Amino acid sequence: MNSPSAVENFTKAAVVETRLSGYDLLLHPGLNKGTAFTEEERDTFALHGLLPPHLGTLEDQLERRMKAFDNQTSSFERYNFMRDLQDSNETLFYALITRNVEKFLPIVYTPTVGEGCQRFSETWLKPRGLFISYPNKDRINQMLADSRYDKVRCIVVSDGERILGLGDQGAGGMGIPIGKMALYTALAGVHPEHCLPVLLDVGTDNEERLKDPIYIGWRNKRVRGQEYDDFVEAFVSAVKSRWPHILLQWEDFAGSNASRLLERYRDQLCTFNDDIQGTAAVATATVLGAVTATGIPMKEQRIGFLGFGSAGIGIANLLLAAMKESGLSDEEAHKQFYAVDRYGLILEGQTGLRPDQARYAKKKSDLKEWTLSNPEQVSLEDVVQNAKLTVLIGVSSQAGAFTEKIVREMAKHTDRPAIFPLSNPTSKSEAAPADLMRWTNGRALVGTGSPFPPAEINGKSVEFAQTNNSYIFPGLALGILTSRAKRVSDSMIMAAAKALAALSPTQKNKEASLLPPIADSRAVGLKVAEAVGKQAIAEGLAGVPDEKSFETELREYVWEPVYVPYVRLGD
Repeated sequence: MNSPSAVENFTKAAVVETRLSGYDLLLHPGLNKGTAFTEEERDTFALHGLLPPHLGTLEDQLERRMKAFDNQTSSFERYNFMRDLQDSNETLFYALITRNVEKFLPIVYTPTVGEGCQRFSETWLKPRGLFISYPNKDRINQMLADSRYDKVRCIVVSDGERILGLGDQGAGGMGIPIGKMALYTALAGVHPEHCLPVLLDVGTDNEERLKDPIYIGWRNKRVRGQEYDDFVEAFVSAVKSRWPHILLQWEDFAGSNASRLLERYRDQLCTFNDDIQGTAAVATATVLGAVTATGIPMKEQRIGFLGFGSAGIGIANLLLAAMKESGLSDEEAHKQFYAVDRYGLILEGQTGLRPDQARYAKKKSDLKEWTLSNPEQVSLEDVVQNAKLTVLIGVSSQAGAFTEKIVREMAKHTDRPAIFPLSNPTSKSEAAPADLMRWTNGRALVGTGSPFPPAEINGKSVEFAQTNNSYIFPGLALGILTSRAKRVSDSMIMAAAKALAALSPTQKNKEASLLPPIADSRAVGLKVAEAVGKQAIAEGLAGVPDEKSFETELREYVWEPVYVPYVRLGD
């Protein structure tokens, strides 16, 4: 982040004006150009001797960093390499990613970021973002007040309790906000200085972390109940006071907190939860791609879920809206959904059901014609056999839960079963996509949460759609920021899903992947942003007056990772 006293003209400029010089300039990750500082700039900013004599270019540096990256021996080493680069030269870091998204996305994001969170304490070196710990609950306003945060326009915040499918990582969960904010920039062009990762450290219930002598977080059991709510309220209040027009993204909160915090605050400020709404949008887009590929209308799809926490419910709610748009009533649409959680198919009268889960509960009378192995606990296998699902979505973090028997049963009842094992990281996936194709004789339409390599099926190389939130949340954020949206509506989330679905290769080839190549993510982000911004305008939620103004704002806002000349400001 940059102090206005040090950097006066940094955001979108043909030149950068700064008072920094010497070591201070080179140590600023947003300003450092390394060997690419020109001879004149080295004179002006007292850099001679601090840099080797070689006058380089961004292209030179990209070639060197790529070689160094390739020399790392594991994904985790590559992750640390990229984190170190981000903390020393942001322009070079983002130039690497944007020029080879497919290569770098699995390193800076899922799946490798999961290990990065687990091992965060052993690798943390430089401050990035804010750790707001419970003992500092009375200092939140003071921490946010620093002038280096004056240009912040968006925040990703986590409390580290439900990191991917890995559970409670405490302060190590900061790896997720850092990674998400990096993709705001890499895949949508949001300027790095506008992004602030935040970790709300309320302790951890992970005994391994608490006993680890190098753990960097607050060494305490998690604060819960009213104390937790008061802490979150203090944070949100401070954020609203500091930045009245902020975009706040909630990330990797446990299910019980994720949905209720979103509901509590979604009408107070511009906010969304990527685990609920981003996951819903990308899953809905993938299902719409399957609809195109199979020709089975949306209203005739029968959709099953394994895992029905906040992510599953979010997906179901958006798909329900799509069902109703296709002509079904609310009651008719609900009949098309089958939600299986830890105790089997969700049924009316079960104890412990949340209201948002209960909406999808089946009546026991609905199952009177079913053949069941155990009427007291209806299994996923029972659901697949009796409901004849056309779509199966996994958000359970149960590795291997989509068994060969279940998949083969599903393939008996539908010609091209759509199967989406979405749990992250790869180790938590409900099935390997190559197995899904083998068990269905190559007929399955597959979307995965993490990247998997292509598989040889019936003599053909088959690539798998990565049903990854990175298709949605960067563009969603860009559309919100450039339309100056006041709130994030359900219709804006649907607009993002439809924009992505419109880019599905199945629009031209029914045998193609359900989603565009990950390599096209930056172009996808811009399309999603356009759709989101225009929907905000249509709903009267935007701060820009019309679509023409929005398009101008969008075009002028997007930041590209290139070096520009520097000019020295006087003291």
